[in-house]
Amino acid sequence: MNKEQKQNYIKEMTAQFENSEAVLVTHYQGLTVKQLDNLRNQMREHGIKFKITKNRITKLALKNSKCKDLTDLFTGPTAVALSKDAITSAKILTKFSKENKNLKILGGIMGEEILDVAGVANVATLPTLDEARAKIVGILRSPAQKIASILLAPASKIAILALEKSKK
Repeated sequence: MNKEQKQNYIKEMTAQFENSEAVLVTHYQGLTVKQLDNLRNQMREHGIKFKITKNRITKLALKNSKCKDLTDLFTGPTAVALSKDAITSAKILTKFSKENKNLKILGGIMGEEILDVAGVANVATLPTLDEARAKIVGILRSPAQKIASILLAPASKIAILALEKSKK
């Protein structure tokens, strides 16, 4: 890379770090190209960028961004997942790292909060926005169904009693 390309890379990475709600850092050493492509495709389906980084230059980009506390994680063969949805990216990376032991999650940042490996694993267990909405709708619908069945039950019992009396 020449000097101009490095400056462009730094500007691009700084902008991506600033515009991302979640940045998760991983080591990918030992993964095949096919495995990396598979992971990228899974991430891309959810609007997540998975990018292999140049550590020294990325550290320069981190200095000017909200993610400057992640600088220590950028050693060795490093890749980052940049997304608007921390939960989905954490779920995908956690699942993939269980299937492929060569992908190691190092940590990350979600909003303003720094996450370690355990923090990323905890985020991965949270429900996604769609799952949370479905649960809320289910909770809200459930009492309405119960109330309706309670209100309808006495009327049906009265109707059954009236039918029995009319038969006599």
